Amino acid sequence: MTGYLLNGVYLLLLIILSPYFLLSAIRKGKYREGWAAKFLGRVPVRKGGQRCVWFHAVSVGEVQLLTTLVPTLQRENPDWQCVISTTTRTGFALAREKFPKHLVCYCPLDFTWSTRAAMQRLRPDLLVLTELELWPNLIRAAVRRGTKVAVINGRLSEKSFRGYRRIRPLVARMLRRIDMIAVQHQQYADRFLQLGATPAAVRITGSIKFDGAHTDRRNPRTEALRALVGIADDDVVFLAGSTQRPEESLALAVYQQLHQQFPQLRLILVPRHPERFDEVARLLDDSELPWQRRSALANQPLDPPGARILLVDTVGELGAWWGTASVGFVGGSLGSRGGQNMIEPSAYGVAVCFGPHTQNFRDVVQSLLAGEAATVVRDQAQLLQFVRKCLEDPQAAADQGHRAAQLVAASRGATAKTTELLGDLFSSNFEGRATYRPAA
Repeated sequence: MTGYLLNGVYLLLLIILSPYFLLSAIRKGKYREGWAAKFLGRVPVRKGGQRCVWFHAVSVGEVQLLTTLVPTLQRENPDWQCVISTTTRTGFALAREKFPKHLVCYCPLDFTWSTRAAMQRLRPDLLVLTELELWPNLIRAAVRRGTKVAVINGRLSEKSFRGYRRIRPLVARMLRRIDMIAVQHQQYADRFLQLGATPAAVRITGSIKFDGAHTDRRNPRTEALRALVGIADDDVVFLAGSTQRPEESLALAVYQQLHQQFPQLRLILVPRHPERFDEVARLLDDSELPWQRRSALANQPLDPPGARILLVDTVGELGAWWGTASVGFVGGSLGSRGGQNMIEPSAYGVAVCFGPHTQNFRDVVQSLLAGEAATVVRDQAQLLQFVRKCLEDPQAAADQGHRAAQLVAASRGATAKTTELLGDLFSSNFEGRATYRPAA
């Protein structure tokens, strides 16, 4: 009965939000793909009788997380077949790029019929949900089929916790269907337990994102990008990554105030959402400074030659671009988004700053700040002060970056722990798996 009630709620929400979805499809190209998979569960039919793990990663960030875990899991279990599903168009494109040998599809929306059909076509032995992709009908469809369910790299923000607590009976029933909930730290574990998760099912593994962060600035991909735009050894790259409005304009204003005094300064802007690339391009046009789009470069030299500003209007390259930076601002942190991944630049030893709104990475931020490995900036004036200080005292900037890189190195190991737990689930050796499954 709960599943049919959720169907009604989802349909009502779709009707209410349909004008927004239609407008986004027309103006931004979103929500145009994968309709059969999303609404009818018509994902590709998996062939063969190998044991199968279905990983669901909602968007780009979660797909990037799997680039560390999936290869590790396959090396230890080469006979397992992996399926990767995602929700967004950008996530789907990146998954196709990162996992060309695996089956990639759009995840069905959480209707009873679509989740049931997808389960029948993919026939997974294990469904793995990344971070906080808790969909009741999808989990119920897996349980009814006899598929085990796991959450990996689990996180539960204070905001999400408060929301779930209002419907605790429903959430508790859903959580008790999950065999394993592997979370990033103790606070998240406590929140899952308070919502009704089976205590023996909860494990603390740390964050896989630490393992996925590159540390070698001379890696081939970063070196190729450095050569593509002609970054010299004495250049100082200020990179503003995963930005949202108005963070690009603030970073650009800082560059405008500093570039004449510090001619070695370069600016790289990497907006968080592809639909804003053209908006940021117009902002750069208005500045009347020479700049270039990453997509226009391909394998061609920088044009105009004097351009010291680059707009990265491609998806999936930010991790490599961070390796070119000396100074970094991590976006989504001056508005309401809750911050973006500051682990990647920290791993490279970038002198990192971000805004005060970083609740999505609260534990990482606390560790960085406690170790004097990052700086909080609250407005344009403080961002200017931070970048200026890094330029005037490069040794102090390098020291901050070194402390950040050391913290990341000390936090690794979640991938190995998670791989072991998933292997135990497959072999039925997971001693703490949830044994109580409410009646459907």
